[in-house]
Amino acid sequence: MILLELSGLSVCINGKEIVKDVTLEVKQGEVHVIMGPNGSGKSTLLSCIMGLPRVRACKGRIYYQNTDITSKPPYERATMGIALAHQSPPSIRGVKFAEVGKALVKKCGCSDFTFMTRILNVEELLNRELFVGYSGGERKRAEMLLVMLQAPKLALLDEPDSGVDIESLDLISNAINYLASRGSSIILVTHSGNILNKLARLDYVHIMLGGRIVYTGRPDGVLPIVFKLGYREGIKRLLGEEAVGG
Repeated sequence: MILLELSGLSVCINGKEIVKDVTLEVKQGEVHVIMGPNGSGKSTLLSCIMGLPRVRACKGRIYYQNTDITSKPPYERATMGIALAHQSPPSIRGVKFAEVGKALVKKCGCSDFTFMTRILNVEELLNRELFVGYSGGERKRAEMLLVMLQAPKLALLDEPDSGVDIESLDLISNAINYLASRGSSIILVTHSGNILNKLARLDYVHIMLGGRIVYTGRPDGVLPIVFKLGYREGIKRLLGEEAVGG
């Protein structure tokens, strides 16, 4: 079953088109990765799927569970089962991490709170203000927990591997694998690709350049070439091989 469909989607920020004519389908339970250099539109695309107010779908449509959600506000998308892990979540003073976690448990009915906190090793953060003074790894792990507590049908993960140490990378990848094992569909954005060899499931890799998805393929056919040659030279190789093969 197709969970998410982007149909010719273009995304604008302050009237400037950042993402251009993206068409993409994500089936239930699939794990998709969007890769590309900085500034290629990856985070902007996730923000638009979530419905954040700083971006606007200036062309095309977003369908989720066969419903057009292009104009729906973020809170409605969240209640439908879409969750976003921000690349750099803001510090929130006066609000304890545990208070937010308990509110999500109450609202979303998650029964694995203690288990999930252990997976991500965030027990010591629970009595601290949310994201205040957190290290890069702590910030990413805390944000990942908030996503998991929502038991999302679709998890949008914006660069969960950026700015984290090796131990945090292992913990975050374990959490992503747990989400996938529970049947969540995942779209993961990454610049470096550091986390990809730690994922138990990976269905498709999409390469994004200049706001467009320029290539989609299976990970075993895409990743070795991109890691060896980089994005632009890798795409030339992939498109050349595809043309020859076709």
